[in-house]
Amino acid sequence: MIKRILVALDPDSDTPVATRYAIQIARNTDASLTGLAVVDSGSIESSVRGGGIGSMYYAEKLREEMTEESRTRARDLLKTFERTLEGSGIPHVESVEEGVPFRRIVEDMKYHDLLIVGNDPHFFYSHPKKRTDTLAGVIHHTVGPSLIVPDVYCNVKKVLFATDGGSAAARAIRRFIHLAPFGSDLEMHVLHIHGKGSADAELYLALTKTYLEAHGFEPRLSNIVEEDAGKEILRQANAIEADLIISGSQTHKGLRGLRFGETTGHLVEHTSIPLFLDH
Repeated sequence: MIKRILVALDPDSDTPVATRYAIQIARNTDASLTGLAVVDSGSIESSVRGGGIGSMYYAEKLREEMTEESRTRARDLLKTFERTLEGSGIPHVESVEEGVPFRRIVEDMKYHDLLIVGNDPHFFYSHPKKRTDTLAGVIHHTVGPSLIVPDVYCNVKKVLFATDGGSAAARAIRRFIHLAPFGSDLEMHVLHIHGKGSADAELYLALTKTYLEAHGFEPRLSNIVEEDAGKEILRQANAIEADLIISGSQTHKGLRGLRFGETTGHLVEHTSIPLFLDH
């Protein structure tokens, strides 16, 4: 059951699309919306750091200017969100916070059921074209599922559940079924991608079919041996004209912090339809 939806706002073109999906899901589930804008104080601090004692005054002035600029952009994002919700009849609140974006989002998600965010977020409002690598941290640490959307909206009627048979994928499909963000009148496809010699592939598909049928779906099943899972998932999604991909997410620690695993990273970067992810 979904009762509270968190929408992460940034200046990109995918934010209006995220808001539109949030409105649709809120109507489907009788949920309320929270629009969240985050002033990225960490990136501001990194931008002004350095220099000797003589430059400290100018660094402080720059910090103040960038912080105020970011606050102004955050307020503008919230005003746009509020205007979009006017007259919708959907309960909503707007919130602006300061800190590291992924940490603020993770903290707020403790009290929400679903996060909706664009697939190319730029939360450093003073430099809106600078990538902030927020998604991997959010997906890894958040306690709830995420709907990651591109900059194009579509009605969700046909769903592809892409799985390797692991626990993350199982959690993703269970969350999707239990939360029912797009209802239950959906055409469900299951794609099991596995390595060579996987004797459990047919058994896994049979168990998945039984589970989905118990929830009223009539899934169409397929399995494939494929090393490049990300590309194959998107190819299959395109072939069946899917409107949504459900998948477990994988992250790993790199030299510069958390990064998506290869498959999840490829899906996030190249998808043209929403991703429902859990970890």
